[in-house]
Amino acid sequence: MWFMRQAGRSLPEYRRVRADVPMLEACARPDMIVEITMQPVRRYDVDAAIYFSDIVVPLKAIGLDLDIKPGVGPVVAEPIRDAEGVKRLRDLDPGDVPYVTEAVGELVGELGDRPLIGFAGGPFTLASYLIEGGPSKNHEHTKALMYGAPDLWADLMRRLSAITLEFLKVQIAAGASAVQLFDSWVGALSAEDYRASVLPHTSWIFEELGRFDVPRIHFGVGTGELLSLLSEAGADVVGVDWRVPLDKAAQRVQPATALQGNLDPATLFAPWEAVAERTRDVLSRGRAAEGHIFNLGHGVLPTTDPDVLTRLTEFVHQETAR
Repeated sequence: MWFMRQAGRSLPEYRRVRADVPMLEACARPDMIVEITMQPVRRYDVDAAIYFSDIVVPLKAIGLDLDIKPGVGPVVAEPIRDAEGVKRLRDLDPGDVPYVTEAVGELVGELGDRPLIGFAGGPFTLASYLIEGGPSKNHEHTKALMYGAPDLWADLMRRLSAITLEFLKVQIAAGASAVQLFDSWVGALSAEDYRASVLPHTSWIFEELGRFDVPRIHFGVGTGELLSLLSEAGADVVGVDWRVPLDKAAQRVQPATALQGNLDPATLFAPWEAVAERTRDVLSRGRAAEGHIFNLGHGVLPTTDPDVLTRLTEFVHQETAR
């Protein structure tokens, strides 16, 4: 078990380290990457570390003018909505992200037998930030380009997929034991639109990653209707948010696909008896899957009590050891 966003704002030690350091600077400093990645491992004794980064890090590395604004998220100075904008997306070179290689190498040494999970954003979510200029509720500009300029959309997705793949390959080459592709906003699409406009590109990423001997995890939010397609893309593990019970999700994914999830992050604010009851239910339903990695159904919420996560980790380990 591990927690998405386990290294983040819910930890007081994280807030101290990040007090005066902008997010993208923290993601480019090996010392901070190592420290923040290790913080939840030390505190919770989870079974895996997740590489501390942000999905826009490789876009910043290739020279795009963007920033992460506190309380807002990624903001792009010049949104990409035409062919000239798409041409600005050059390939990522390992030399663009030397801090990734250095940090992963140090982490692998510190973690020993405990795996480090590499991390990257999915192409649809990256496209949405670039096209919208920042977070979006309706993704109207993104869908307008996808529907109205399919050739331009395909070019954009090919470029983003290549950047994402290279970012993950750098982490694998440095020693990451597994990788997760986090396509946060892909749940905004219908199954038909996902199949036509996203699946070919995500499938290509996972096919290329198949050349390496590392498990591949795929996750998106609000993807209950897309689980079959997310699985079809080729990942070994499909993350499930809290909206779909794991026994139902197991019926939607491809054979031999493990599941990851899926306790509602808001559950952690309830009395412990409710947390324990709902955790047992997740573990019980997870037995229907080919394999199960316990996790939350999305990231740890910023105001979560870290002590509850420590207790939850101990509880899951005790329950699954029986």
